[in-house]
Amino acid sequence: MIEVVDYDPAWPELFEGAAARLRAAAPSLIVAVEHIGSTAVPGLAAKPIIDLMPAVAPGHVDDLDRCVAPIVALGYRYIADYEDELPFRRFFRVRLPGASHNVHLVEQGGEFWVRHLAFREVLRAHPDVAAEYAVLKRSLAARYDDVGEYTDAKTGFIERMLAQFATA
Repeated sequence: MIEVVDYDPAWPELFEGAAARLRAAAPSLIVAVEHIGSTAVPGLAAKPIIDLMPAVAPGHVDDLDRCVAPIVALGYRYIADYEDELPFRRFFRVRLPGASHNVHLVEQGGEFWVRHLAFREVLRAHPDVAAEYAVLKRSLAARYDDVGEYTDAKTGFIERMLAQFATA
């Protein structure tokens, strides 16, 4: 079952704590940490999982693998399953009561970095788009049990909004 809940004002603080731990784990490698996903948009309903996007410096993709051990040492589970389709990202997660996080480690300025920040900013700047997205997410959560299918079903909306607001 996919759970989409009302916005929790504690999410930014949870992000800040997790971001500080990530920065401290690999201070010479992680150059930035951004809050992405729906929990990064005030007022937006979301799965109660904080998505963090730490980044290595542009042109330093080899540093992605150097960050794996320090992030795992924080208690995150490294999941390499998606690297065939997303070789520029290292994915981690932790699921604890009140502290569920996904970590998407990427290169700063890369396509994943740019796309996720752009969509976050569209949602923050356009409450009507965020409201429409919330309705879609709740509808999809009721329809799908598989997170991959749920995520794939949101792709068309995300791409339309990015295209619409990239030219606006």
